[in-house]
Amino acid sequence: MQGAPKLDKEFSAGGLVGRDGKLLLVKVTNLAGDKVWTFPKGHLDKGETALQAALREVEEETGWRCKSLGPLTTVAYKFSRQGRPVAKRVKWYRMEPFEKVGEPDASEIDAVKWVSTRAAAKWLKYPSDFKLLELWGRK
Repeated sequence: MQGAPKLDKEFSAGGLVGRDGKLLLVKVTNLAGDKVWTFPKGHLDKGETALQAALREVEEETGWRCKSLGPLTTVAYKFSRQGRPVAKRVKWYRMEPFEKVGEPDASEIDAVKWVSTRAAAKWLKYPSDFKLLELWGRK
């Protein structure tokens, strides 16, 4: 008798980038093939801290170089990739942009836009993103 498939564990980091009452969102294609708006994040490279990865990922995915304003929270959720269960933890940071340095990585990002913090909820889909938006509003 076979047991349940082994749970893969992943760790990522990302940033909520705010400026003038607006937040920076990225449009991506998720594992189900749906186009969704979310916050920029990604996996840590070997030897990177969560903060280093978050700053790098935000820059790669949005074209904005940012500075950290400190940690926001860590969220955890589960999903399935190619039939395998995955437990993911994402460490999130508050950020503000200071320099536009390039364009988003077109292989990962379909679009980038600034939206007002009040309107952000209508663009987001993931439960963890709504939690992040709520925490951002408490600053």
